[in-house]
Amino acid sequence: TARASMDVIRPHFPGRLISRFGDVHWPPRSPDLSICDFFLWGHLKARVYENKPRTLDELKGAIRGEVAQVERAMLERVDANFQELLQHCINDFGHHMSDVIFHT
Repeated sequence: TARASMDVIRPHFPGRLISRFGDVHWPPRSPDLSICDFFLWGHLKARVYENKPRTLDELKGAIRGEVAQVERAMLERVDANFQELLQHCINDFGHHMSDVIFHT
C-alpha cells in the first residue's frame, strides 16, 4: 500500500517526505505546477471525448488529432497565463489561490 511504501522511504528522507501522509502535507488530487496539469490534459480530454471514441484505436487517433490541432497562439496564451499563476503562487508563498481568475 501507499502507507507501507512511505514507511520504507521515510528513513531515507527524514522530515522531507512530500505526500498526503508525509512530513510535508500534499493534498490528494492536488495538481503540480506544470502547463500540462494546468491546461493541456483537461483541454485534450474535453476535445477528445466530444466524439465519444468507442475503441482504443479511435481514442488514440482522436488524441493524436487534437494534439496536432493545438495552435502555437493558444500555447503562447496558456504560457502567459501560467506565468501569472506562478507569480501569484510566489506572492502567496504557495498558499491556495481560490481568488485567482484564469483567462482562456
